[in-house]
Amino acid sequence: MQDVSPFRNAAQRETDRAAKRDAVLRAAVRMFNERGFFATSLDDVAASLGISKRTIYHYLANKDQVLLECVTIGLQQLLQAAEEARAESGNGRDRLMKFLRRYAEINMDDFGRCVIRTGEEALSRESLPRYRALKKEIDVALRQMLREAIDDGSIAPIDVKIAAFTLAGALNWPARWHEPDGALSTSQIADAMVDILMAGLDSRSA
Repeated sequence: MQDVSPFRNAAQRETDRAAKRDAVLRAAVRMFNERGFFATSLDDVAASLGISKRTIYHYLANKDQVLLECVTIGLQQLLQAAEEARAESGNGRDRLMKFLRRYAEINMDDFGRCVIRTGEEALSRESLPRYRALKKEIDVALRQMLREAIDDGSIAPIDVKIAAFTLAGALNWPARWHEPDGALSTSQIADAMVDILMAGLDSRSA
Protein backbone atom coordinates (compact mmCIF):
# COMPACT_ATOMS: atom_id res chain seq x y z
CA MET A 1 0.00 0.00 0.00
CA GLN A 2 1.31 3.42 -0.95
CA ASP A 3 2.26 5.65 1.95
CA VAL A 4 0.22 8.79 2.38
CA SER A 5 2.50 11.82 2.35
CA PRO A 6 2.19 14.13 5.36
CA PHE A 7 3.10 17.04 3.08
CA ARG A 8 0.45 19.00 1.22
CA ASN A 9 0.74 19.03 -2.56
CA ALA A 10 0.76 22.16 -4.72
CA ALA A 11 -3.01 22.15 -5.27
CA GLN A 12 -3.71 21.78 -1.55
CA ARG A 13 -1.29 24.58 -0.71
CA GLU A 14 -2.95 26.85 -3.25
CA THR A 15 -6.38 26.03 -1.82
CA ASP A 16 -5.11 26.90 1.67
CA ARG A 17 -3.62 30.14 0.41
CA ALA A 18 -6.86 31.15 -1.32
CA ALA A 19 -8.90 30.39 1.80
CA LYS A 20 -6.58 32.46 4.00
CA ARG A 21 -6.59 35.34 1.51
CA ASP A 22 -10.39 35.25 1.41
CA ALA A 23 -10.50 35.32 5.21
CA VAL A 24 -8.33 38.45 5.24
CA LEU A 25 -10.57 40.15 2.68
CA ARG A 26 -13.75 39.22 4.54
CA ALA A 27 -12.38 40.54 7.83
CA ALA A 28 -11.16 43.72 6.15
CA VAL A 29 -14.37 44.45 4.29
CA ARG A 30 -16.44 44.14 7.45
CA MET A 31 -14.19 46.58 9.26
CA PHE A 32 -14.21 49.01 6.33
CA ASN A 33 -18.01 48.92 6.37
CA GLU A 34 -18.29 49.36 10.13
CA ARG A 35 -15.51 51.87 10.81
CA GLY A 36 -14.71 53.35 7.42
CA PHE A 37 -11.62 52.73 5.31
CA PHE A 38 -9.52 55.52 6.78
CA ALA A 39 -10.31 54.53 10.38
CA THR A 40 -9.28 50.91 9.80
CA SER A 41 -5.67 49.74 9.82
CA LEU A 42 -4.20 46.45 8.68
CA ASP A 43 -3.13 45.98 12.31
CA ASP A 44 -6.85 46.00 13.20
CA VAL A 45 -7.60 43.43 10.51
CA ALA A 46 -4.72 41.23 11.59
CA ALA A 47 -5.75 41.40 15.24
CA SER A 48 -9.31 40.34 14.39
CA LEU A 49 -7.90 37.19 12.77
CA GLY A 50 -5.29 36.50 15.45
CA ILE A 51 -2.41 36.95 13.01
CA SER A 52 0.35 39.50 12.48
CA LYS A 53 0.23 42.27 9.88
CA ARG A 54 3.26 40.64 8.29
CA THR A 55 1.09 37.57 7.60
CA ILE A 56 -1.37 39.72 5.63
CA TYR A 57 1.50 40.82 3.40
CA HIS A 58 1.91 37.20 2.28
CA TYR A 59 -1.46 37.54 0.53
CA LEU A 60 -1.96 41.23 -0.24
CA ALA A 61 0.64 43.92 -0.85
CA ASN A 62 -0.87 46.82 1.11
CA LYS A 63 -4.07 48.39 2.42
CA ASP A 64 -4.91 49.91 -0.97
CA GLN A 65 -4.77 46.51 -2.63
CA VAL A 66 -7.02 45.11 0.10
CA LEU A 67 -9.61 47.80 -0.64
CA LEU A 68 -9.34 47.35 -4.41
CA GLU A 69 -9.87 43.61 -4.05
CA CYS A 70 -12.90 44.17 -1.79
CA VAL A 71 -14.66 46.57 -4.15
CA THR A 72 -13.69 44.47 -7.17
CA ILE A 73 -15.42 41.44 -5.65
CA GLY A 74 -18.56 43.48 -5.05
CA LEU A 75 -18.58 44.89 -8.58
CA GLN A 76 -17.90 41.49 -10.14
CA GLN A 77 -20.84 40.05 -8.20
CA LEU A 78 -23.05 42.70 -9.84
CA LEU A 79 -21.67 41.90 -13.28
CA GLN A 80 -22.32 38.20 -12.72
CA ALA A 81 -25.86 39.02 -11.65
CA ALA A 82 -26.37 40.97 -14.88
CA GLU A 83 -25.02 38.08 -16.95
CA GLU A 84 -27.30 35.59 -15.20
CA ALA A 85 -30.33 37.83 -15.66
CA ARG A 86 -29.61 38.27 -19.37
CA ALA A 87 -29.61 34.48 -19.76
CA GLU A 88 -33.09 34.12 -18.22
CA SER A 89 -36.18 33.34 -20.27
CA GLY A 90 -39.13 35.70 -20.30
CA ASN A 91 -39.44 39.25 -21.53
CA GLY A 92 -37.17 42.22 -20.95
CA ARG A 93 -39.10 43.32 -17.88
CA ASP A 94 -38.65 39.89 -16.26
CA ARG A 95 -34.89 39.95 -16.86
CA LEU A 96 -34.58 43.52 -15.63
CA MET A 97 -36.45 42.70 -12.42
CA LYS A 98 -34.24 39.68 -11.76
CA PHE A 99 -31.14 41.81 -12.11
CA LEU A 100 -32.46 44.63 -9.94
CA ARG A 101 -33.40 42.25 -7.14
CA ARG A 102 -29.93 40.71 -7.12
CA TYR A 103 -28.43 44.20 -7.39
CA ALA A 104 -30.18 45.22 -4.17
CA GLU A 105 -29.29 41.99 -2.38
CA ILE A 106 -25.61 42.25 -3.30
CA ASN A 107 -25.48 45.82 -2.03
CA MET A 108 -26.72 44.61 1.35
CA ASP A 109 -23.93 42.01 1.59
CA ASP A 110 -20.37 42.74 2.72
CA PHE A 111 -18.56 43.35 -0.55
CA GLY A 112 -21.40 45.15 -2.32
CA ARG A 113 -21.88 47.32 0.75
CA CYS A 114 -18.19 48.25 0.59
CA VAL A 115 -18.59 49.51 -2.98
CA ILE A 116 -21.31 51.93 -1.88
CA ARG A 117 -19.84 52.95 1.48
CA THR A 118 -16.35 53.60 0.14
CA GLY A 119 -15.95 56.66 -2.05
CA GLU A 120 -13.47 57.07 -4.87
CA GLU A 121 -11.29 59.25 -2.63
CA ALA A 122 -10.31 56.14 -0.66
CA LEU A 123 -8.80 54.46 -3.72
CA SER A 124 -5.33 55.21 -5.00
CA ARG A 125 -4.79 56.82 -8.39
CA GLU A 126 -3.50 53.46 -9.64
CA SER A 127 -6.65 51.65 -8.53
CA LEU A 128 -9.22 54.10 -9.90
CA PRO A 129 -9.13 53.02 -13.58
CA ARG A 130 -10.09 49.42 -12.76
CA TYR A 131 -12.77 50.55 -10.32
CA ARG A 132 -14.30 52.98 -12.82
CA ALA A 133 -14.14 50.48 -15.67
CA LEU A 134 -16.10 47.89 -13.67
CA LYS A 135 -18.70 50.48 -12.63
CA LYS A 136 -19.10 51.50 -16.26
CA GLU A 137 -19.66 47.87 -17.29
CA ILE A 138 -22.49 47.60 -14.75
CA ASP A 139 -24.08 50.82 -16.00
CA VAL A 140 -23.85 49.60 -19.59
CA ALA A 141 -25.46 46.27 -18.64
CA LEU A 142 -28.33 48.01 -16.84
CA ARG A 143 -28.98 50.38 -19.73
CA GLN A 144 -28.94 47.49 -22.19
CA MET A 145 -31.56 45.61 -20.19
CA LEU A 146 -33.70 48.73 -20.03
CA ARG A 147 -33.46 49.16 -23.82
CA GLU A 148 -34.38 45.53 -24.41
CA ALA A 149 -37.43 45.85 -22.17
CA ILE A 150 -38.49 49.03 -23.98
CA ASP A 151 -37.98 47.37 -27.36
CA ASP A 152 -40.19 44.37 -26.51
CA GLY A 153 -42.86 46.64 -25.02
CA SER A 154 -42.68 45.18 -21.51
CA ILE A 155 -41.84 48.56 -19.96
CA ALA A 156 -42.75 52.10 -20.95
CA PRO A 157 -40.53 54.06 -23.35
CA ILE A 158 -38.44 56.18 -20.99
CA ASP A 159 -35.11 58.02 -20.91
CA VAL A 160 -32.71 55.11 -20.41
CA LYS A 161 -29.91 57.19 -18.89
CA ILE A 162 -32.15 58.83 -16.28
CA ALA A 163 -33.86 55.52 -15.53
CA ALA A 164 -30.52 53.77 -14.99
CA PHE A 165 -29.29 56.48 -12.64
CA THR A 166 -32.59 56.46 -10.74
CA LEU A 167 -32.71 52.70 -10.30
CA ALA A 168 -29.06 52.38 -9.31
CA GLY A 169 -29.31 55.33 -6.92
CA ALA A 170 -32.34 53.89 -5.15
CA LEU A 171 -30.91 50.38 -4.90
CA ASN A 172 -27.53 51.60 -3.65
CA TRP A 173 -28.99 53.14 -0.51
CA PRO A 174 -29.84 49.93 1.38
CA ALA A 175 -26.06 49.51 1.68
CA ARG A 176 -26.20 52.40 4.14
CA TRP A 177 -29.41 51.81 6.07
CA HIS A 178 -29.98 48.05 6.00
CA GLU A 179 -29.44 46.27 9.32
CA PRO A 180 -28.56 42.56 8.91
CA ASP A 181 -30.46 41.67 12.07
CA GLY A 182 -33.54 43.68 11.07
CA ALA A 183 -37.08 42.36 10.76
CA LEU A 184 -36.90 41.88 6.98
CA SER A 185 -34.48 39.69 5.04
CA THR A 186 -32.42 41.11 2.21
CA SER A 187 -34.60 39.29 -0.34
CA GLN A 188 -37.78 40.75 1.19
CA ILE A 189 -36.34 44.26 1.08
CA ALA A 190 -35.11 43.77 -2.48
CA ASP A 191 -38.49 42.47 -3.65
CA ALA A 192 -40.37 45.37 -2.05
CA MET A 193 -38.05 48.02 -3.46
CA VAL A 194 -38.01 46.58 -6.96
CA ASP A 195 -41.80 46.25 -7.02
CA ILE A 196 -42.11 49.95 -6.17
CA LEU A 197 -39.52 51.02 -8.73
CA MET A 198 -40.89 48.82 -11.51
CA ALA A 199 -44.35 50.30 -11.07
CA GLY A 200 -42.96 53.52 -12.49
CA LEU A 201 -41.72 51.66 -15.58
CA ASP A 202 -44.96 49.79 -16.23
CA SER A 203 -45.85 49.95 -19.92
CA ARG A 204 -49.53 50.34 -19.01
CA SER A 205 -48.82 53.72 -17.38
CA ALA A 206 -47.10 55.08 -20.49
